[in-house]
Amino acid sequence: MIKSLRSLIGRFLSPGALVITTIAIITSAIVASLPTKEVKGIPFWLSASVHYEAYQPLIEEWNQQHPESQYGMTLLHARALERRMLSGFLSGTPVADVIETHLAISSKAFLGPIEEVGFADLTERLHREGIYEQINAPSFTPYTSRGRIFGLPHDVHPVLLAYRSDIVEAAGIDVSQIETWEDYFRVMRPLFRDNDGDGKPDHYLMTAGDTRADVASMLMLQAGGSMFDENDRPNFANDINAEVLATLTTWFTGPDATCTDVPAFTASGHRQRLEGFVIGTLCPDWMAGSWKIENPGLSGKLKLMPVPAWKKGGRRTSVAGGTMMGFYKHSAHIEESWKLAKHLYLSPKLAEHMFRTTTIISPVKTLWPSGFYDEPDPFFSGQPVGRMYIEQAPDVPPRPSSPYNDIAGQSFASVLIALSQYANRNNIYDVPTLKVEALRLLQQQQGILERLISRNLFLTKEHP
Repeated sequence: MIKSLRSLIGRFLSPGALVITTIAIITSAIVASLPTKEVKGIPFWLSASVHYEAYQPLIEEWNQQHPESQYGMTLLHARALERRMLSGFLSGTPVADVIETHLAISSKAFLGPIEEVGFADLTERLHREGIYEQINAPSFTPYTSRGRIFGLPHDVHPVLLAYRSDIVEAAGIDVSQIETWEDYFRVMRPLFRDNDGDGKPDHYLMTAGDTRADVASMLMLQAGGSMFDENDRPNFANDINAEVLATLTTWFTGPDATCTDVPAFTASGHRQRLEGFVIGTLCPDWMAGSWKIENPGLSGKLKLMPVPAWKKGGRRTSVAGGTMMGFYKHSAHIEESWKLAKHLYLSPKLAEHMFRTTTIISPVKTLWPSGFYDEPDPFFSGQPVGRMYIEQAPDVPPRPSSPYNDIAGQSFASVLIALSQYANRNNIYDVPTLKVEALRLLQQQQGILERLISRNLFLTKEHP
């Protein structure tokens, strides 16, 4: 008995175990002794550090003017914010009175019955105060579920096409001849040559590839495609989506492929873009701002133009990303929080600060005539970048608010990969044939998602 007990103690209190236990005790004591920052005031959660920094002076101004309703911001990692927010909405545990979050998180709050959404319904308030009319209408769509608006949009995020103007103009190419994607590849084709004799083209014409689901999504939305219908039912197995995927696949597969993938936010991608490895890239306003910080060597070598349309007279922009501000429906401070939101989101100072630091334009139409949007931007060869994005803002495509958006996006991405593999495996690179296979793959993926959604009795009950 004693020998067994000693053996048991020796097993669990081996030298290695003692070292691990000692380290755990010491580190726990250190963590426990670290000073914790207590945020005072009505809780306000957000996950974007650039927003946190931009809001600080306005929050300080608010707190000085409203000692009875002061707010304290807490910057959280997006995953932490999502977990806290959703657990609070579902269990009734405390959450922040004000929550700013991006659309991939906010849509998950719409999973259950409309009356159980944790965000306060802002629909009547927005119309009653005339705020809805002041803001770019398409920017509300990701935060509108079953006809009710639950968030105030922070941005628009229209897309333009950024291109290496130094290379294009040195080749004598006139981009004013470009209206459609067909025009783009025809006009830019002279750049797709091997002038240095290494057996490879000196420049690819566009950033695109089977792993770039973001590019596929922007092109799909631009073309008028969709993931869900007006009742948030999956409908991505449609003719437009199949046409876009088939066409996109011909851009980067086969012997005549003129496009290649250049990563958006990696050192290698920045180097390739700087070296002119690729000419054109779909560029939302926030990406234009990030390039100024992450790839300053591109300054003066780029210009922007409207995105080539799929058909003459068609949409010349798309959209990518988005952030909203919402309020916990059981908060005791909704009136004060609503006033704070207007203090921030309708502020000319904030609009100017966000544009100058991030190139993000405001969704508030009454601020669009502001002169700072017309200033020439040296990074983009002196173009009035703000005005160019604003000109496209009213035409950004609407987006769904389905809580299944992420899954639908993953399904769309998997179809693009499978279609690329199908093309290469069978040496098929014509759009009509690829479109048939694209539609089959989309139908397959849509069926999987429909079966998943059918398990959600709340949504199927509301949308039979």
